[in-house]
Amino acid sequence: MSYSISRRALIAGMVAAPIAGAIGLDSGEPAPHFHAKSMDGDNYDNESLKGKNVLIQFWTTWCPYCRNDEPAFEAVIQDFADKGLVVLAVNVGESKKKVKKYLEQSPRPCKVVLTEDTNLAAFFAANSYPIYVLIDKDGNVAGRQRGAGGEGALRRLLKKVGLEAE
Repeated sequence: MSYSISRRALIAGMVAAPIAGAIGLDSGEPAPHFHAKSMDGDNYDNESLKGKNVLIQFWTTWCPYCRNDEPAFEAVIQDFADKGLVVLAVNVGESKKKVKKYLEQSPRPCKVVLTEDTNLAAFFAANSYPIYVLIDKDGNVAGRQRGAGGEGALRRLLKKVGLEAE
């Protein structure tokens, strides 16, 4: 049996490959050049975050795994906020109205960014949730985690940049 691929599918694959491959960045590789604007108007990019460890969470309001991981995520944020950890929660693909309504019921202890206000979701091929990406103080990808793994998994991820509970 032979298969043929349409020209459109071939081109789409060639265009998507560099983006989809970004999630596979090895630890130690420079993070892609990104920009992000939080819902409260703060701007972030590689330069403004240099010298800080950054944890990025990709999430959605409808994701049950994201919801289940919220207590663990919040505990880690609370433990490492005074150690300079910057946390960006990138909501993927939902309207500002929907996210605002969700946040009224379930406030987040970190900066929330919408897909329309960042290029991060495209760089890290966020298509399942949650996804966590850790960027070290030098601007390199230090680690990543796909899926909700609870507090222990998040703490193991943060150990990669030397963040440990005392």
